[in-house]
Amino acid sequence: MKVVLLCGGLGTRIRERDELLPKPLIPVGGRPIVWHIMDSFARQGFRRFVLCLGYKHEAFVDYFLNYRYRSRDLTVQLGRRRRVQVHPGSQPPVNWRVTLANTGLHTPTGGRLRRVAKYLRGESFLLTYGDGLANVDLHELIDHHRTHGKLATVTAVHPAGRFGEIDMDGPMVHRFAEKPQTSGGYINGGFMILQREFIERYLEDDCVLESDALAQCARDGELTAHCHDGFWQCMDTPREHAILEDLWATGDAPWLMPEVRRVALPKKG
Repeated sequence: MKVVLLCGGLGTRIRERDELLPKPLIPVGGRPIVWHIMDSFARQGFRRFVLCLGYKHEAFVDYFLNYRYRSRDLTVQLGRRRRVQVHPGSQPPVNWRVTLANTGLHTPTGGRLRRVAKYLRGESFLLTYGDGLANVDLHELIDHHRTHGKLATVTAVHPAGRFGEIDMDGPMVHRFAEKPQTSGGYINGGFMILQREFIERYLEDDCVLESDALAQCARDGELTAHCHDGFWQCMDTPREHAILEDLWATGDAPWLMPEVRRVALPKKG
């Protein structure tokens, strides 16, 4: 099952943190937050990614094309016969397959997802944003989705309410309100699983995933929510970035679930 990451936004609320980088490439503990997100998926067995890019997409291309060089010590022979020796490193290698798709600078989230549909071959796929970390059990999320048999499942979380609020009756979502003025309940935590039919039924090139597609999906009775009461933290502001940095610095990064840490990483990659 492939994992789609929405990484094309301008990230204006955190722009003062690093004007030179798109938000998903802002580092947490020395590695981009999108790396941490992808690592959390890979540790649970999902290593095939499609990144929907837009703002400064070339920075993502540079990062992933030079990933091996960026993560190791190097000896560079300069001159006519240029050679690069890559030294063994302490960081384990990764065995990820990453598709970098330029979906346009100003394309809304629904349009970005529609534009990468050609890279999605299975009946369902995982979807998240490039700026939030959590210790969501992805296999529980998938089991929930398959049990209820609907077109889409979102992960419902409980932080401060400035995101897409979810009105629920049991597992069924009856209303999906994008960024309401007040919030007292669950919000969309951004870890989702969708059927491919969702793209065909709800997405147009100019639609917003949250306020257009998911809202209509809820009205049609095709959206469920998997409740997650564990760790979840987005990175929209410099303050939220500092929270994640502090968690990493103290050695207590909740997005590295204890049961996930026991999963062996691939030996080659």
